[in-house]
Amino acid sequence: MNRVIIACANGTGRGRAAVDWATREASLRGLPLEVVYGSPPDGLSPAAVLVLGLSTAQDDTAGPAQLALVAASACPVVPVPDDHTPFAVPVRHPPHVTIGLNARHPVERAIDFAFDAARLRDVRLHAVHAWELPACAAELPSTVPVEDRATWEDHEVQLLADTLRPWRLKYPRVPVLEDVLLLSPTEALAHHAEGAALVVVGRGAGMGPDAVQALLRESRCPVAVVP
Repeated sequence: MNRVIIACANGTGRGRAAVDWATREASLRGLPLEVVYGSPPDGLSPAAVLVLGLSTAQDDTAGPAQLALVAASACPVVPVPDDHTPFAVPVRHPPHVTIGLNARHPVERAIDFAFDAARLRDVRLHAVHAWELPACAAELPSTVPVEDRATWEDHEVQLLADTLRPWRLKYPRVPVLEDVLLLSPTEALAHHAEGAALVVVGRGAGMGPDAVQALLRESRCPVAVVP
């Protein structure tokens, strides 16, 4: 199987940050790097990683072609903001890899990708599980009782711990911070992306095209979207 990191750039200087990121990723993984100009080639290997430049202009968002690649690619796609400069500005927290996951419907390939990315970089993995109150909460005559919310939240904490347990065993040297937040997935990830070397999400499982586009628009770090 042809394992390769592919970086897409163009002839106008756009995508340089993507090429720089892909170069380091290829070095970390010990894989060959292929830089292409324009659209990526057809027939990408499922084992490849595709790295794209992402415009950070205020009046621009992830373009239709980029979103189409994110939505349809059989391999992980990593859009990298054009203005991304790793660790150029001090951050409040040490560099880490953040994964946003749905503990009820986890994308196992995304979890494995995130753990491996943290292992390669020798950093902590920050696992963020966003949740919402159950439907029965809307039927309550007043605010949700503290005891009920605590019970529901404890259940979500246990779901996340159970989901990550086999991956902790597979990657015992990766320190993990588990975080359960009563927010939408996009809000939870945007809130915790500062200082991240990489944000990882699984395609689907609560991260539809609109949520992915919103995350790409808000994040100033590379985001890996894993099918």
